[in-house]
Amino acid sequence: MPSSMTFRTRSGRLLPAIIVAMLLASCSGQSPQAPTESVQGAASGSSDYYLQQAQQSGDDNKADWQLLAVRALVREGKAPQAYNQLNAMTQQLSAEQQLEQKLTTAEVQLALKDFAPAATTLSIIDPTSLTNDQKARYYQAQIDASQGRTSLGVIRAYIAQEPLLQGQPHQDNIDRTWMSLTQLSAQDASSIVINADENTLQGWLDLLSVWQSNKQDPDLLKAGIKDWQRRYPVNPAAKNLPVQLNNVLSFQQASTGKIALFLPMSGPAQVYGNAIQQGFNAAMTGQVSQPAPQNASVDQNAQAQPATDPDAAVSTSAPDASASTATPTEQPQTSAPATAPVASSNAQVKIYDTNGQPLSALLTQAQQDGATLVVGPLLKDQVNELSSDQTPLNVLALNQPETEKNAPNICYFALSPEDEAQDAARHMWSQQKRMPLLLVPRGNFGDRIAQAFANEWQKLGGQTVLKQGLGSAGELRSSIGSGIRLTGTPVMASDAAAPAQAQGVTIGGITIPAPPTDAQIVQGSSGGAVDSVYVVATQNELTLIKPMLDMSGSGRSRPSVYASSRSYQAGAGPDYRLEMEGVQFSDIPLLAGSNPALMQQATAKFGNDYSLVRLYAMGIDAWSLANHFSQMRTLPGFEVSGSTGDLSANPNCVIHRKLPWLQYRQGSLVPVSS
Repeated sequence: MPSSMTFRTRSGRLLPAIIVAMLLASCSGQSPQAPTESVQGAASGSSDYYLQQAQQSGDDNKADWQLLAVRALVREGKAPQAYNQLNAMTQQLSAEQQLEQKLTTAEVQLALKDFAPAATTLSIIDPTSLTNDQKARYYQAQIDASQGRTSLGVIRAYIAQEPLLQGQPHQDNIDRTWMSLTQLSAQDASSIVINADENTLQGWLDLLSVWQSNKQDPDLLKAGIKDWQRRYPVNPAAKNLPVQLNNVLSFQQASTGKIALFLPMSGPAQVYGNAIQQGFNAAMTGQVSQPAPQNASVDQNAQAQPATDPDAAVSTSAPDASASTATPTEQPQTSAPATAPVASSNAQVKIYDTNGQPLSALLTQAQQDGATLVVGPLLKDQVNELSSDQTPLNVLALNQPETEKNAPNICYFALSPEDEAQDAARHMWSQQKRMPLLLVPRGNFGDRIAQAFANEWQKLGGQTVLKQGLGSAGELRSSIGSGIRLTGTPVMASDAAAPAQAQGVTIGGITIPAPPTDAQIVQGSSGGAVDSVYVVATQNELTLIKPMLDMSGSGRSRPSVYASSRSYQAGAGPDYRLEMEGVQFSDIPLLAGSNPALMQQATAKFGNDYSLVRLYAMGIDAWSLANHFSQMRTLPGFEVSGSTGDLSANPNCVIHRKLPWLQYRQGSLVPVSS
């Protein structure tokens, strides 16, 4: 002890030990501590911190630290570790801890993509017993368990969650509520029955009605939104409009006074550029009649037109699949009259040859020339460059990038087999098909089509999509005797993680089993589980495939057959049409008979080369989309009825096409009712 210490008698030797003991007690009292945040709170710390505290804690506090750690692991993307930590909890839990455990279990199950068990777990939770923080998580879990499918329950969950959020999460809630509502058709929305006290929901539904009634007219939509805000001043959307609707109020039409047309006007792809240019010019100068409605009747006496083999005309540098889809056969005629030609325009159009010049240089030149809108480029590699060029010009690209990107001044319009496959998924889903098999060419081309179909199928709420690769016509002939087995390899949607090997979870003595994996479903399914087949094949290949599919089942067990436009070619006689009995296929409206006058004009121009007729139709629609660029970019749900389909844009302004579907019936072609 220092000589200055006052007490140096008997206690002189004891005092240092007491001091040391006090210091040790002080240090040990700092770790572990009881959680400074409620187990029902935000859990903003790291999982490592929570786990360390759990290891050093006694039973009184250990469960709280473990539950906080599980939530942190989920937030950090460590779902398997969260699952293991949750199952490692063995101590007795208080009522509050048991409630938190149930909610956390649902969140872990969702992180593992075990959606059905998560919904079951949520169903045993009483939301009235939750804190506000827990309620916000509970309603988010309900939303996540829906897997993006809109329902009245999901919309109610968004509405219940809204007052519990602040800042950007609150605006996100408003935007997602609106997105869910817009996925409802007018018929679905009008058939919703709500409770008398659901004033907020009633306001949302009235806003949806305003949008559905006026979405094609920006001025009427603006007036309707402002009137709705006056009628529902306390609705959360009246104070914070969804971003899409807020954009409507500031909508301004883009200028089309000077248009730069970026096309390959030399080199191997020149033939494609010429066809698009001619369609664009014909529409601009008023030489194109508008198509009749897509559900117009079909003239069964129409004559088949000869066609060249489009695949032979496709170069490796050609626009990705915009001309590689096969040409159509018999041209069904519509009895409905076409409307008068569109008025000609005073727009100035300058063509820029994209062959051999850097895209950045062309964009700079177009801007210096005073262009306000660029239509093109056409080739995929140049479209992929757009996002890095940072041009201030509005751009309607005539292809789409490998990965969708949201740029405020770019829209993407492509005639791709992937887009056609997505339309097929929507069509088959609407016909109540739930277990599709894809027969696609082996290789990258078929893989892309299968991936596009599977991605769209999952968005619709579908589960397993099976794929089987097709060989050459020679291989198909050699397997005629054995037929086609209705089995295949599961196609994983590109935004879906690999399924975890989850096990059951026990809560309060109730064990919730894990759902079967896709692999288990496929292995345990018989061939009869497949209820539909989507075939991407040429006409000659489909001639071999259809009888083999007929052999695979009989009567009601026989799957429905759908085909892409690749198999719809000219020159097919009555024998072929009889052999294809029941097959449904899609094609662009121009080739499906929506506008016989325009079809005659186009076939004469291109000598019955329907691959070029398709691109001619694309040029026609490019002009229409250019004149509605701001609407497509800004107004949700805006549609253009075109020669290549009913055109609408997703949030990234990728143009999607709804195609007409035809069916072979008793040797004739008839429209498929939607």
